[in-house]
Amino acid sequence: MKVTITDQEEITVVEVSGDIDSKTAPEFERNAKVAMDKSKHIVIDLTEVGFMSSAGLRVLLMVYRNIRSQEGKVVLVGVSEEIQDVMSTTGFINFFTIVEKPEDGVAFLKQD
Repeated sequence: MKVTITDQEEITVVEVSGDIDSKTAPEFERNAKVAMDKSKHIVIDLTEVGFMSSAGLRVLLMVYRNIRSQEGKVVLVGVSEEIQDVMSTTGFINFFTIVEKPEDGVAFLKQD
């Protein structure tokens, strides 16, 4: 798994590629914490993520709770149908705005 963090004004974009499972979730969590320290508005690009275990979902929930406590927002990008299905089953999908492209996520957050 590879994680890249970039800033676009007051928005932090976290781009993830590779699977997020019990072995890679701690690295994803470390990078998510770095992003949360930078901004209360975060775009997480999952376009290149083919699989996400419950450990990855736990990290997304942690990000959501942290950002909401700061009155911020989290947008997910490019979430595969399989991951969306799991998020729907768990109810997590209702916590996030999901868009197709990173620029759509940034534009959504700039509206506020």
